Order: sequence, then structure tokens, then C-alpha cells
Amino acid sequence: MIGSETSEAHAVRPAATGTPLTLLIADDDEVTRSGLRVLLAAQPGIAVVGEAADGVEAVERARQLRPDVVLMDVRMPRRNGIEATRQLLAESARPPKVVVITTFENDDYVTTALSAGASGFVLKRLPVRQIAEAVRVVAAGEAILFPAALRRMVAARPRGSVEALPNAALTGREEEVLRLMATGRSNPEIAKALTLSLETVKTHVGNVLTKLGAHNRTHAVVIAYESGLVAPGFTGYGDPSRSST
Repeated sequence: MIGSETSEAHAVRPAATGTPLTLLIADDDEVTRSGLRVLLAAQPGIAVVGEAADGVEAVERARQLRPDVVLMDVRMPRRNGIEATRQLLAESARPPKVVVITTFENDDYVTTALSAGASGFVLKRLPVRQIAEAVRVVAAGEAILFPAALRRMVAARPRGSVEALPNAALTGREEEVLRLMATGRSNPEIAKALTLSLETVKTHVGNVLTKLGAHNRTHAVVIAYESGLVAPGFTGYGDPSRSST
């Protein structure tokens, strides 16, 4: 979905339902915001319920409207999208999912927003159908991952911003699962690659998130790249087997 990396974005397509998901659009540019509203409202399964011109308004409108997803610009006045994302996640037991929308794929704000709890990111230049698909996927509880783009963003971050894996070490199997998560694989794809049941994979993913203190799969992947657990170029093939515990 990012330029030539379209094929690198992995996520499970959610099943169609009769109830449209609700979407709040937060962007300080009125033309961009209005255009996104018109175009996304015309997409199947999406109901745009509101707009916000900055991070403060995004939080206020999210409280009022309780959308399923917030499409969040990161560079906004009063409160940026990163702080707005943190606040949304902190003040509710069932916060909306957040998809960061940005102009530049190498924007350091994006990596910080993913660490703050955003479930994925998209570029403003993408076709609207791809932005709509990202919103649907995130609403279904999956993550939008662009492994190569994340590697570049993490590599560009200043020294001292890199997160280390916590002292509570992952098991060998959990490391395998996290590495495959970092390639963008879904739970069924991980189960197939490791010859595990889907329920076992779900358990491992849950353990990984808990041990890393990660908000979601995307945040766990950011930590995996920043810690060096996932080496550049890793695809999941030929990875040395580790003992499962």
C-alpha cells in the first residue's frame, strides 16, 4: 500500500456484516478532511460520523460519537495525533482503533504514533479504496503492517529512541511468533508456518503483547524491529528453529 510496497502490506480481510463501521476523520486541512469524508462515506461498509480539525477536537468528538475507528492525522495544532491517540487509549476501556494518515512514509511521527497505540498507518496519496480497506481491517481487530517501511522508519530514529526487549524474556516459540508477526503474517498464516493450531498461536500472540507491554500487534512489531530481534530482510523462511516452550 506504500508506493511499490503494496504487496508487502498484510492483514486479514474482515468478513462483511450488515452494520457499517463508524469512522471519525481528524485532519487540520479542511480540504483534505472534507474530501476524505465524501470519498470514504461512499465506500461500502463505512459510515463517516464526524470530523475534527485538531487533536483536542478529535478526542472530544470521539467521546461524543464513540466511533469504531479514528483516521488520525499526526501533525495538527493544539494537540498532535500522537498525544490524541495516547489520550483516547488511556481514558476508555474500549477505545476506538486509530489509523494514522500521513503525507510522508518516513515521518518519525508515524513510528511514535504506532508506539503510542495506533493500529497502523496509511499515506494520504493512496487510492481511497485502499484507505477504506485499511479502516475495515483495523476495525476487525487486525493490524496494517508494512515491514520494509517500518524498518526504514525505525532505522531513521535518533539514538536513544530504541526500545529494548524487557527482562521478562520471551520463550523461543514466542520469539518465532513475533518474528512472523513482524513480516505481516496473520494468525492463520503463522499457524501454518509453524504447524501450530490457531488457538495456540492466539495464546502466543497474547503472551507476546503482555510480556512486551505492547498496545497491539503493530506496537509489538515496532519493538521487535527497534530491539534488533528481527533482522533486516527477514521473511520468515529459513529462520532457525527454536525450541517451543
